[in-house]
Amino acid sequence: MSRKQRHQDYFECPVEAALDIIGGKWKPVILLNLVEDTCRFNELRRLMPNITQRMLTHQLRELEADGMVHRKVYPQVPPKVEYSLTERGRTLTPVLFALRDWGTVHALPLVSPERQPEPPVPSPPQPAEIQNPPAETEPPTPLETAPPRARTQTARTQTPAKAKPPSRVGRPWGSTGTADAT
Repeated sequence: MSRKQRHQDYFECPVEAALDIIGGKWKPVILLNLVEDTCRFNELRRLMPNITQRMLTHQLRELEADGMVHRKVYPQVPPKVEYSLTERGRTLTPVLFALRDWGTVHALPLVSPERQPEPPVPSPPQPAEIQNPPAETEPPTPLETAPPRARTQTARTQTPAKAKPPSRVGRPWGSTGTADAT
């Protein structure tokens, strides 16, 4: 199977060359699932329930063509096929673990409401005279001095709507459960 490559010149950017081989939504997930053990096709499908059979087949073929994954076919009926990492694929193990750890700490809190960081600790209480200064020393705010029509327009522009974070189901590497289980 021939690879689709954006261009032949990767001399200037080794990151682009690496991402051409292991980039995409599913390749790092597949590689991470193969780090620990050899898997059969349906095992990989169970570990990554959101991937289609066609996409998994396509990604495995590309990884095999690039020398990252070894495909072993056993001569039996029904056919038994196992996938494992090659030595070249094993060299990515520290990178995959670092990416997984970074995603657990920095990416999951952005996309998963239940993993939001804890709220900051409140500051110690201040004396009453600092919290509520006398009314005569406060200058009126522009909102209070504006005509009624301007008040509503200003109030609308000053309170932007809060955007909901996108929801995401499953572990960052495609399986269900918690991200800490490896």
